Amino acid sequence: MEPEKPEWPRKTRELHSHHFDSTIWNDFDFRDDDIVIATYMKSGTTWVQQIVSQLIFNGEEGLPVPEMSPWMDLRVPPKEIKLPEVESQTHRRFVKTHLPVDALVFSPQAKYIYIGRDGRDVLWSLYNHHVNANDKWYEALNDTPGRVGPPIGRPAETVGQYFRDWLEKDGFPFWSLWENVRTWWQIRRLPNVMLAHFAALKADMPGEMRRIAAFLDIPIDESRWGAIVEHCTFDYMKAHAAASVPLGGAFWDGGAETFLHKGTNGRWHETLSAEDSAAYEQRAVAELGPDCARWLKTGEMPTR
Repeated sequence: MEPEKPEWPRKTRELHSHHFDSTIWNDFDFRDDDIVIATYMKSGTTWVQQIVSQLIFNGEEGLPVPEMSPWMDLRVPPKEIKLPEVESQTHRRFVKTHLPVDALVFSPQAKYIYIGRDGRDVLWSLYNHHVNANDKWYEALNDTPGRVGPPIGRPAETVGQYFRDWLEKDGFPFWSLWENVRTWWQIRRLPNVMLAHFAALKADMPGEMRRIAAFLDIPIDESRWGAIVEHCTFDYMKAHAAASVPLGGAFWDGGAETFLHKGTNGRWHETLSAEDSAAYEQRAVAELGPDCARWLKTGEMPTR
């Protein structure tokens, strides 16, 4: 009896906003060894891009990772500029997306790594990202040609209010956490999809790096392993932040070091009320189901 063939995801919609232009994937010419790093956002994307770059390039330093691994569906620069740049790359490509699965063109040959993180931790990192954004950031998102929908505005004065707006308005002023996580969770058993988690990376980064390498079929040069791991630590990335974040951090007050803020979990415990936290957890279960909600919170996969 032949094994059942996977049912591959199909694109069913486009997403446009101050950030998104999902149509770029319609014209993306996949290679069989492409790697797509996916997250909701502020969930360890830059960290996993660094890990993948170090695995591919065997611990080489000074790699311009944001240029090598662009956010494909970010609408600036436009796809007319971005696609030729990615097509000209001769190394194994590793690009990033923040789209839900049903807004992507999905390749059965490419490898997909999706990173999860508790939404409350995401929100605390996102607030830092937004509150420190400078005028160049707003101009790029709001004033360049091609924006669909309303502009993005300034954040709420407090992180608590920012959190409540985000939860009550389903991802405001960005996009929905729930639909993003839900679509990736639904395809977690496909042979070319790997789910990773921010908490697991914090607990055992070398172990998770080996798991990523195995998934990507990248052999590890043990003589370089110490350097590869060191180059993926938060302290190393913070010290070399200009090479790790988009445009060297030019869109944020304080530069690249602001983008790589703390790299920690649990900061919301000090600020978020018990009622707000409970509202988040109830919403997570309602939107995702208990197994996925537990994974998003802890990184623990169901045993059954």
